Amino acid sequence: MAAKTAAKSRKSASKSASRSGPSARSQVEINENEARFVIDEAGIVIHATKAFATLVNLTPAKAKGQKLSDLIEFADPDDALRVQSLFGRGSGAYIDTINEGSHEVLIHGQAVPARTLFRFDRLALADGRRFMVASEVSGAEADHHESLDPALQTRLQSSLSRIIGAESSSASKAPKGNATPATTRRDDLQHFIDMSSDVMAVSTRDGYFARVNGRFREILGYDDEALRDLTFLDLVCTDDRASVRRTIQSLMQDDAREGLIVDFEARITAQDGCTHWVEWRQKRSGDLIYSVGHDVTAIKEHEEALKQQEQMLSEAQALGHMGHWRWPIGHDIITWSDEIYRIFGVNRESFTPNLDSLTARVHKRDINRVMQAFQRAIIEQKNYDMEFRVVHPGGDTRYVRCEGKCEQDEDGDVTALFGIMQDITERTLYERELHEAKDASERAYAAKSQFLANMSHELRTPLNAIIGFSEMMQRQLLGPIGTPKYLDYITGIRESGEHLLDLISDILDMSKIEAGKYELDLEELNVAKVIPLAVHMMEGRAQEGRIRITTDIAKDSMQIVADRRALMQILLNLLSNAVKFTEPGGSVKVECLPREDYVCIRVIDTGIGIPASKINVVTRPFEQAASSYTRDHEGTGLGLSITKDLVELHGGNLHIESTVGVGTTVTIRLPYNAYEHIKKRKQG
Repeated sequence: MAAKTAAKSRKSASKSASRSGPSARSQVEINENEARFVIDEAGIVIHATKAFATLVNLTPAKAKGQKLSDLIEFADPDDALRVQSLFGRGSGAYIDTINEGSHEVLIHGQAVPARTLFRFDRLALADGRRFMVASEVSGAEADHHESLDPALQTRLQSSLSRIIGAESSSASKAPKGNATPATTRRDDLQHFIDMSSDVMAVSTRDGYFARVNGRFREILGYDDEALRDLTFLDLVCTDDRASVRRTIQSLMQDDAREGLIVDFEARITAQDGCTHWVEWRQKRSGDLIYSVGHDVTAIKEHEEALKQQEQMLSEAQALGHMGHWRWPIGHDIITWSDEIYRIFGVNRESFTPNLDSLTARVHKRDINRVMQAFQRAIIEQKNYDMEFRVVHPGGDTRYVRCEGKCEQDEDGDVTALFGIMQDITERTLYERELHEAKDASERAYAAKSQFLANMSHELRTPLNAIIGFSEMMQRQLLGPIGTPKYLDYITGIRESGEHLLDLISDILDMSKIEAGKYELDLEELNVAKVIPLAVHMMEGRAQEGRIRITTDIAKDSMQIVADRRALMQILLNLLSNAVKFTEPGGSVKVECLPREDYVCIRVIDTGIGIPASKINVVTRPFEQAASSYTRDHEGTGLGLSITKDLVELHGGNLHIESTVGVGTTVTIRLPYNAYEHIKKRKQG
């Protein structure tokens, strides 16, 4: 209100001073008591009256050269400013963004911004330069404003020429040397703007568009009328609007950020509804924000397509347990895809693939073969493939197949090796299981044939004796029953029957064990007393073969929890084999030694021994060291197999050491308490 009163006083003084001269309007143009200023096309103050300088709290000299936006602010920007192309179609000047006429403005130079009215008029000089003259007016003058008539416009141009003085005359002269006229510079700038593929816009403090370039319209499709009611934020997609709002607010509210350039990325919605990705650069100058945007929609779409392809490739590699790699010759670093990190059991964040780290993960027995394959590929310039093992940090072993090619330069020299690696662990283990199953099937078939051969021999001999002796007794070929010779035949029949019973018992025991139906009857017993009993039962056979049996038992009492019958069968089987395969005059020794966790029992003989190639098979069912057609000793080949299974049912193990012509040592280790082993086995 005070500012308006001051404006009226200055008007009154001006009118009274000009009553006897020219018209009041022409005299106002040069009156220093009237608040007035002149700005050039860029919005820079080139002249300010003393009255205007007082309003903005400056001297006329200090006011000259200031940006208009730093001195005043339009109270109603929507009414005072208009949207147009950046720098316009013809001139592109700042003064073209201001509508001619009277507008209320806020004066910045005072502690509390004052409001007053200014009339704005555009004028052009003879040399083509254009300016805008602004004069303080009262409300009544603003209400009755009419356009300038030609005579008044001429007088204003004359006054303007006198105001800018020599600057006007020098501007009208041709440039000297390398100087470039302002109009030429503007034309050059306009050409560059028209050629630019970037969108450009100037926004007010409230975010409304002041002006935009043609590319802005071309990409986003908005015309001047549509942009008049839109702010910069209105065009930003909803998801990006919060971050963009913070950026713009920080630019406008923080004076320290004036002149700084900020970069951000935001999606803009065009008038047709399409979304454009735009990389923006913004800078604040006074009350305006200058924005330059580069449309990166095509780049984003390409990146998204590439990302999807990479995702599909990664998923395909994961399904196939296959990854790709590349190693430039002469460099230490090897490039791996994500799947190879999984194949090697390492993390991308903590593991750097290079020659050293690669060899550290490869099985030590395969390292030389892998390095030789790489070297041979470089020297011979040929493709290659190989298989090797990889040891994971946790100790697991994986089987990997590697196929590679050579990358060559124009001279044919190898510059890099690249290829794929595939985890073939499941396939390798499956093939191994198939191979083992095939071997087991073949062994089973051979065992069946061998069993039939053994049984045909073993069963035929006692049966022939039983049948023959029985027939002789039936026919009484040697005389009536009661002849002493028949007693020998009866003895032969009994022994043959017992032998058949033993054979059948072994077969039944083996069947029960393989079917998992053999149940141990555990009890606490003294193994030091069971061993002498078993030795005593074998002494008769040993004496017949002139073989000496001795024992070496460390302690008189060694209590264990075991199946008494099974333990006796284990000892008898081992002693029987030792006596059977020991030549007359040889010896068999039984040792029993206590250990911390188990009892160790050894049966040592000086027999014929077992070939090294047969040691691993003699514990299989129906296996024997010699061919069933050439062997000199009877037996089904089930004794050691049953013994091994009975020992393992107790939680122990059996080990054989033998040298042909020297003898054999069979060692069994039995835990002190077989019940604990059986309990763990059932829980597992």
